[in-house]
This record gives sequence, structure tokens and C-alpha cells, in this order.
Amino acid sequence: MSTPALDLHTDPVDLTAALVDVESESRHESAIADAVEAALRTQTTGFEVLRHGNRVLARTDRGRASRVILAGHLDTVPVAGNLPHRRDTDPEEGDVLRGCGTVDMKSGDAVFLHLAATMAEPAHDLTLIFYDCEEIAAVHNGLGVIERELPQWLQGDVAILGEPTGGLIEAGCQGTARVRLTARGVRAHSARSWMGDNAIHKLGGVLSTLAAYRPRRVDIDGCEYREGLSAVGIAGGVAGNVVPDEAHVDVNFRFAPDRSVEQAIDHVREVFAVHLDDGQLGFEVTDSAAGALPGLSHPAAAALVEAAGGRFRAKYGWTDVSRFSARGIPAVNLGPGDPNLAHRVDERVPVSQIEAVTDLLRAFLSGKPLA
Repeated sequence: MSTPALDLHTDPVDLTAALVDVESESRHESAIADAVEAALRTQTTGFEVLRHGNRVLARTDRGRASRVILAGHLDTVPVAGNLPHRRDTDPEEGDVLRGCGTVDMKSGDAVFLHLAATMAEPAHDLTLIFYDCEEIAAVHNGLGVIERELPQWLQGDVAILGEPTGGLIEAGCQGTARVRLTARGVRAHSARSWMGDNAIHKLGGVLSTLAAYRPRRVDIDGCEYREGLSAVGIAGGVAGNVVPDEAHVDVNFRFAPDRSVEQAIDHVREVFAVHLDDGQLGFEVTDSAAGALPGLSHPAAAALVEAAGGRFRAKYGWTDVSRFSARGIPAVNLGPGDPNLAHRVDERVPVSQIEAVTDLLRAFLSGKPLA
């Protein structure tokens, strides 16, 4: 397959359309990585460019006092009959660009690439990271590969992930922990249920505890994070005439980033202590990921908020900003597109949001307030 040519100096809306038309389902990012690498090598000045698998990295070394990292993934979910792109007018949203990846997150990538090529003298040194396999299991995540194999490329003062946020700054992210509470009993014929010990019945108290749980709200750097503890799966049963001897419920805790993973798991244990202390339930942590503090008090992050006119909010959910926060780098999500439209067949991004994010980041990177 020939490498498609990208014009980084063109309008970022047109650049988004060009990126969208390069199909790049997870694990199949070579064509788009080739195109991004070629464009960065030939259309930018002052950038060191590195290719690492299907990851493309570029950075300047102009001796600026601060460094800003712009990071975005190149992959998308599978195409669902929504390529090539279409541009039309929506009665509510106005001029829109439609197609797989318009929201998540080729419009964000396009903004970063356009600014790298068109800003001659940014106020900060820049690092650009375009990576693969974000839309599949975390073990394959290209940013995680860079973190393990090229950690020197993740040094900076503030990181901006081009995830869709509707053009608003979403700071930090929630942490997540999943635990499995397992009840065990004694199997018996349901016609003689008194001879058994029903494992499903033992989960009733767990569900009541969840229904009565009141989640915490916490303010960090002016961002309100709302926690949540939810049953996300339940299983048990053998047959229609058998008292089950095992059942479990999976619980997901979305926690504010002022808690560590360990503190979050301890909290979940505490919530269910009355059910655990009698030894009737097993407790297993099945998944966890730390949250990310917003770090908006850091000078570089504060300057970004100022460029955005002081508009920001907490990020609900987990994103790759957590990887930067764990390294002591404040990180935010900022990109065009409604995240609720990501992965949908009717995925679309308003043209006005691509333009607004471009203007916001140009002002921030140039060290000038947004007019």
C-alpha cells in the first residue's frame, strides 16, 4: 500500500478528513504511521523524528524553559460503513465532519500535527507522540510501550492528550478498581432445598449495601470528581432444579485521584466488611488503574487554563493521562468532539470545535492569551 500524502499546512479540518480516510483499526496502523512520519520529516523544522514500531515521535530542543507533550493515538475501532469521511450540515451542530475516528481521535491528532508544522517559534519546546493500539487491551497500548522502552521521551512539564472533550479542558482522570465478591454454598436438588446452602442468596446483602452506598465528591484544583461504586456483573446458577453452590458479583469502583489504588481497594473492603468478616464471601481484585491528579497549579498547566479562559472540568473515566501523572507530569485531556459519539456509526465532529481547539492551543503554545 502506498503511503498517503498529508499536508500539515492545510486547514486542520481538511487534515482531519485526510487522516480519517486512512483506515487504521487497532493493530493495522502502519499506513497512517507511515504518512505521519513522512509529513513530520518533510514539513516541520527543528524536530527530531523517531519511528518506533507503529509509533511516531518528534521533539524540538530549542532551549525553552518548559516542554509541552502533545500525545494522541492513531488507531480507531473497526470501521462500520462510515468511511470515507463526509462533510455536511447538521441542523443542530452546523458544519460537521463524519466518519470513523473523527471524534476518537483523529481531529485531535490533526490539530497537533497542524500546529507542529505552522508554529515557527512556540514559547515551549514540544514533544509529539502518536501511538498505536489504544483502543484494545492495555497490555498492547503504544504509549505504554514508549513508557517502558523510551521513557526519556515522556519528560515534560505538562502533557495534553487529544482525547475528545468537546473542546473543554478535562483535567486528570478517575482511577478504577474492579473486585469480585464470591459466595460459596452447598449444592442440592431444589426440591430438597433445605439440604443445600444457596450461594446466590448470600449476595443479597452485597446488593443492598451497594444500593445504599453514597459516593463521595471531592474538589481537587477546582475540579469536582464524583466517585461511584457499582455492580457491573453477576453470575451464578447451575440448572433450573439445582440450588447453586457458587455465585459472584463484580463491583467497579471509580475513585477520585486523591486516592491511590491501594487506598481505593481498602475502601471497597471497608464497605463490604460486614459481609467479609464472617468468612462467607471471597474478595478478589480483578483489575485496577490509578487515577491522575489534575495538577493545575503547575505553572505550565495554569497557563493552559488561562489560555482557555479559565474553563476546565474534571475528567470522568480513565485515560492515558494517568501515565503522565504517575511520572509527576500534570496532564489534561483536550480535543474536539463529543466523547459520547466516539465509536458510534454516526461518529461526527463539529468543524467549529476543531477550529476552536486549534486557536486555543496556538495561543497557549505561543504564550499569548486567547483573544
